[in-house]
Amino acid sequence: QVQLVESGGGLVQAGGSLRLSCAASGRIFSMYDMGWYRQAPGQQRELVAKITSGDNTNYADSVKGRFTISRDNPKNTVYLQMNSLKPEDTAVYYCNAGYYVHNYWGRGTQVTVSS
Repeated sequence: QVQLVESGGGLVQAGGSLRLSCAASGRIFSMYDMGWYRQAPGQQRELVAKITSGDNTNYADSVKGRFTISRDNPKNTVYLQMNSLKPEDTAVYYCNAGYYVHNYWGRGTQVTVSS
């Protein structure tokens, strides 16, 4: 069982930056593929960025060049650095951990970008 706790969300003006953190419990964090997803009101949850256990990354086209995902295995933490934020980035951001058939979600953190 893995527990994920997100932090770092908040209200920011367009063009600003935020850094989200996701702290994970468990002893095999380094073996998990970690991802950030987001869900805006009335929309489906979508992948924002993902980092594999081998540190390979991929991003949604909408955030490429603005967002950076990284992980610190000794700290059991994954980060999402978000720069040049836009109002359309407003959503609840969720952390995800995946390992074979195991899949875990955090409760989410709200990010609101004002224009």
